Amino acid sequence: MKTIRRFIYREVIVSVAFVTLAFLALFFFFDLVDELRWVGRPGLSYQLTHALLFVTLGLPQHLYELLPITVLIGTIFVMARLAQSSEFTILRTSGLGPGRALGTLLLLGAFFVGVTFAVGDYLSPLSERAAALVKARGLGQISTGATGAWLKEREGEHSYIVNVGAIDGNGDMRGVRVFEFDARGRIAATTTADRAQFAANAAGWNLQQVQRTVFQQQASDDIGMTKLQEPSLLWPTRISPDMVAASLLKPDKMATIELFHYIRHLEANGQAAQRYEIEFWRKVFYPLSCLVMVVLSLPFAYLHFRSGGIAGYVFGGVMAGISFFLLNNVFGFAGNLQNWSPWLTAAAPGLIYSLLSLAAFGWLVLRR
Repeated sequence: MKTIRRFIYREVIVSVAFVTLAFLALFFFFDLVDELRWVGRPGLSYQLTHALLFVTLGLPQHLYELLPITVLIGTIFVMARLAQSSEFTILRTSGLGPGRALGTLLLLGAFFVGVTFAVGDYLSPLSERAAALVKARGLGQISTGATGAWLKEREGEHSYIVNVGAIDGNGDMRGVRVFEFDARGRIAATTTADRAQFAANAAGWNLQQVQRTVFQQQASDDIGMTKLQEPSLLWPTRISPDMVAASLLKPDKMATIELFHYIRHLEANGQAAQRYEIEFWRKVFYPLSCLVMVVLSLPFAYLHFRSGGIAGYVFGGVMAGISFFLLNNVFGFAGNLQNWSPWLTAAAPGLIYSLLSLAAFGWLVLRR
């Protein structure tokens, strides 16, 4: 059995690697063409080297998104080719029963699950942040939306609304505004800073060029106002760099642990976290879709192919994989709109397709 496993694993890994490289090359070309619109624009220092580096740093995110579908294509191709050449029939007569075949592919799928998780949780977030900084150095700064990122924090009886306009190429925050509210929901102070950095000891933010306005409630219900200007100010806060990055980056480009901490922060401050909870569970279940893909490919080994008929079956399998990802996205949007359970919303497509592929596998085995 070790020889059979090595043979199947070698064929599948080579096929998956080839398909993955082909897709990555295609996405690299498309992304580079899209980035060329910024190269050489007046007033910008965005050069061809910036575009090439930015596109290269975006490849890990594409790899994370593509791995399940390339696992499906590569495994289907190998299984169908083995069935067409009758090699799988020989393997079956050598002791590769349905249970062993399923176990062999599930073990291989577990390997791809580990690779997908490592790329999505470690390599991709680092490369995405590096790519954002590269683009910020070329274009001047990065921001989200027309007003930047908004965060909320509660400290005792006071609450704070924080607005970060953008992050420049050095990782400094630009256009920082802090609105402080008292226990009765009345504004207590406003603070604006041209620039801010995270304190080295994680004690807060170092604000630069600060303008602060403090409001005092008078006995006659009048409001007094005091304006202060300071070159620098240490603002104590628990808002970490990961939380700011969470507001500036898309949820699907964050690490699972960062999403978890950001959800806890939102819940602690009374903010809606449904969107991020769904994305968190999708990050948890997404690598497991590689197991779904290898199970989907196994029934193709039990089909009988005519000469030249392999392409049609492979195309059908690819369409099944694409439909899986479409259903995954539909469930994500529907769950967010209908307030479905986040973990069930993320797990449902994988469970549905796993049951369908196991049913097809069982039917083919029983029919033979």
